[in-house]
Amino acid sequence: MASTVGVIFTSVNDENASELTKVRSKGSIPYGGRYRLVDFVLSNMVNSGITTVGMLTKNNYQSLMDHLGSGKEWDLARKEGGLILLPPYSDESEILYKNRIEALKGATAFLKKAKEDFVVLADSDAVYKLDYSKVIEEHIAHNADITMVYHEHECGENPAYILMDTEKDGKVKSIDINVKVDGVKKHYINVFVVRTTYLLNVLQTVIARNLTSFSKDIIIPAIKSGKVYGYKLDGYYGNIDSLQAYYKSNMDLLDKSVRQEIFGERDVYTKVNDAPPAKITATAKVTNSLVHDGCLVEGTVENCILFRNVIVGKGTHLKNCIIMSENVIGEDCNLSYVVSDKDSSISSGVTLAGCEQKPYFINKGSRI
Repeated sequence: MASTVGVIFTSVNDENASELTKVRSKGSIPYGGRYRLVDFVLSNMVNSGITTVGMLTKNNYQSLMDHLGSGKEWDLARKEGGLILLPPYSDESEILYKNRIEALKGATAFLKKAKEDFVVLADSDAVYKLDYSKVIEEHIAHNADITMVYHEHECGENPAYILMDTEKDGKVKSIDINVKVDGVKKHYINVFVVRTTYLLNVLQTVIARNLTSFSKDIIIPAIKSGKVYGYKLDGYYGNIDSLQAYYKSNMDLLDKSVRQEIFGERDVYTKVNDAPPAKITATAKVTNSLVHDGCLVEGTVENCILFRNVIVGKGTHLKNCIIMSENVIGEDCNLSYVVSDKDSSISSGVTLAGCEQKPYFINKGSRI
């Protein structure tokens, strides 16, 4: 693979799925029973041979730092390169960045120091598998200025995305920003490949002109030059742009084929957290669920994801729920379509219900 450095945005679009980002950055949202969202993009980079990764932080990033540590689990605890946490402001200012351009301005020193020829810029709010080295190969073959990765899927209710129109050879003809349309479209997934020197030159220009829109002031002018190409991501793609999308993507993991696609072949790395095996007692009944280490289940669990160290009392029935770590659910409860954040407890005899389109959400540390 050509020498490449990675830059991950861990807090862009935190306002989406605000229920989950009140106490954490987007990248540190728990997912799938034992992972964080950042694990997927970071594992993609490591599996693609990228050994220097800058993490752009912003608000509420303590849990992200605790999770990443030195980067050992991703083989990024290195003397040279490795995992580098970048500050949420530039050298000249102590004001938090407001957009991608300001975020990258704070990473300019990191990019100038990088010896790598290419940069992969990626968000940490999606679940997918991608070999970035193949994107780099096409980028070089096209002699492109920019390569934008896209995925074809149905447009949802949230219009906060960029749609692409490409020619047969992959060249991007145009983009539409934040539009409401129906049908299957080419969605830019906020994975962006560019030469390091090109990115630094473009940043210098837009910063000097006080421009603030990454898409309007960087991508659109580059498209007009005719050297922007698209790269299609095939397979599963889960974009966590709302609580509903978070719920759906987690529930997708109950499909064996989805699990095999996401976790098969190439590993998804995460922080090691040793815990005893789950204990499912004689009074319990568990069907089509993911139950992780340290759980104690004495009730009925159907179509659910239980994170580590969850306790489910006798006579309790959980259906279509996502229960994060350290939750304690009492006896004779009835919960359906519930997403319960970490460290919460539910007293015996409580009934809570949401629906697939609007799951009932319990804030972290709640007592019900």
